[in-house]
Amino acid sequence: MAERSTAAVDVADNSGEDPLTAKADKAATDGVAEAQKKAATSAEATENKAVERQSGEQPSITAPELHSGHKLARRYRLEECVTRLDGFSSWRAVDEKLRRAVGVHILPADHSRARSVLAAARSAALLGDPRFVQVLDAVEENDLVYVVHEWLPDSTELTALLAAGPMEPHDAYQLVSQVSQAMAAAHREGLSHLRLTPSAVLRSSTGQYRIRGLAVNAALRGISVERPQRTDTEAIGALLYAALTQRWPYENDAYGLSGLPKGVGLLAPDQVRAGVHRGLSEIAMRALANDGATASRQEPPCTTPDELAKAVAAMPRIRPPEPEFPLPAPPEYQRTTYQQGTYGRPQPRPAVTQPTVMPPPPLQSRTGKALKWAVSALLIAALGLGSWQIADRLLDQNNGTEPQPTTQEPKNEEQKGVVATGKPVAIVEAHDFDPLGDGAENAGQIKNAYDGDPGTTWKTMRYDGYSKFGNLKEGVGIVLDLGTVQQVAKVEVAFQGPTSVQLRTAPENASSYPGQPGDYATQATGSGSQVALQPAKPLKTRYVLVWLTDLPSGGGGYRGEIADIKITS
Repeated sequence: MAERSTAAVDVADNSGEDPLTAKADKAATDGVAEAQKKAATSAEATENKAVERQSGEQPSITAPELHSGHKLARRYRLEECVTRLDGFSSWRAVDEKLRRAVGVHILPADHSRARSVLAAARSAALLGDPRFVQVLDAVEENDLVYVVHEWLPDSTELTALLAAGPMEPHDAYQLVSQVSQAMAAAHREGLSHLRLTPSAVLRSSTGQYRIRGLAVNAALRGISVERPQRTDTEAIGALLYAALTQRWPYENDAYGLSGLPKGVGLLAPDQVRAGVHRGLSEIAMRALANDGATASRQEPPCTTPDELAKAVAAMPRIRPPEPEFPLPAPPEYQRTTYQQGTYGRPQPRPAVTQPTVMPPPPLQSRTGKALKWAVSALLIAALGLGSWQIADRLLDQNNGTEPQPTTQEPKNEEQKGVVATGKPVAIVEAHDFDPLGDGAENAGQIKNAYDGDPGTTWKTMRYDGYSKFGNLKEGVGIVLDLGTVQQVAKVEVAFQGPTSVQLRTAPENASSYPGQPGDYATQATGSGSQVALQPAKPLKTRYVLVWLTDLPSGGGGYRGEIADIKITS
């Protein structure tokens, strides 16, 4: 469910709009009329349609009846239905060819908006701006139209961020700055959003904002306006207003936020909530200005995303808050008694002190002093006598025995074999290791990884979107079989491109190589193009796992490539 909340499409939000447009009703009526002309329809179906026409009802467009596990183009496997509305449905799916998660919008090919959705998706795909969630495919096939887009499970919707409370000024500044610049770039290419709501904005773990549904969400809903730039600019102003106040700048509640009190008009953010940044408050009012209404400084309203981006850039930069490091709590000292001693420990000061009668110090009289001197003399005499007796016994033992030469033998056989010899260890055979994927990773190229020829390489599959295998799995690798249990002191790996790698080994008593990465013990880690992996001390094993965890970019995505592997004892 976490993936659904952070990466689901936002087209399911009604926001008070009509469920179907007149065009959709007309398309539905034409579809029924055409179906009635076919002789293949049954008599019962014909009678039911006649009854609907006599009663004046129009058949509604329904989303295609699809289910989890259904495949589109024998490639996209549907996993979970996220939205089913207005004759279309949206799904979380898996691209089995590239092994990555994707999102898919699906609607019938005869839907009144099918052509506009295809055109919007293909136009958005040509933009190629990384600040927008990318459209990957737009296809009409088998009476269906579907649009495939990126799926970002690691990002968080702005809706969820606002539910936690108002944003810090620096975070709100980054939001309006990044979103306004991205939309200005889109409008320069003739593209608009028209559905720029909190659920259409995502923030990644690195603090970057990405916008999804450019042109496509509006096409799915049949939305068109006369002034698209003004519409998108006001939507950005509403997002900033909500980020500063945790309130929606209109009378109606929306997106989990409370609206403004009815009948009071549009209040400035710094009048709704105390402590709001004055400059950001004025920017929000300039973006939301309608019918000549402006902010308190009477600055001109921003009517395009480009004007808004320039106004934000002209502001003094808002620095991020200083990190707060909590002071360590003082240790809890145990209460001590008089017998335990209290030297060097802080003593509590009572609020009211009572006079106490102290006993006289012991042994301060003349008799006490004489007693102390006598005890001291006895102790010195006892120590001297004891030392003399010990020395006498040692001398007797040395006179009665001849000194024997001593040699220090190794305590056990294991200590004899922990010294690295530097001798090469032969690799008998190797296996590709992909237990977290489909079980195969270019097995035909395995010998190239240890044949001693840097010109031949073993390559992983290509992964798109993220260097960590498209966020589909933790890693892949090669299991090296040494034939018998051998001593391993160092493994040297030559990569094509900087790669992160781990050295893992199977237990010494393993008769075959384990099938899961957790069955191997991690001995060393490294990254780069030439990586030397050395355990803390030489060890013995038969199976060595070279486990890749982060891939370099190449071939239009991310791919690991090993040119040579050498093992020494």
